Amino acid sequence: MTIDNAVLSFAGLVVLVGLALGWYVSPYWFLLTAFAGLNMLQAGVTGFCPAAMIFKMFGLKAGCAFK
Repeated sequence: MTIDNAVLSFAGLVVLVGLALGWYVSPYWFLLTAFAGLNMLQAGVTGFCPAAMIFKMFGLKAGCAFK
């Protein structure tokens, strides 16, 4: 698995967990989904992604987007 795949998988997981918690627990959990969306947007514009740095520390190999 590359860093790109890990970042996309993690972002999708955060979005789905935020939606489930917002639906079943409290609407405030939708803020987690909003945060994930904003982070994906800024990562697309700036190329800076904290999750990519963490996955790189875990030893995943670089992909096309995050090196």
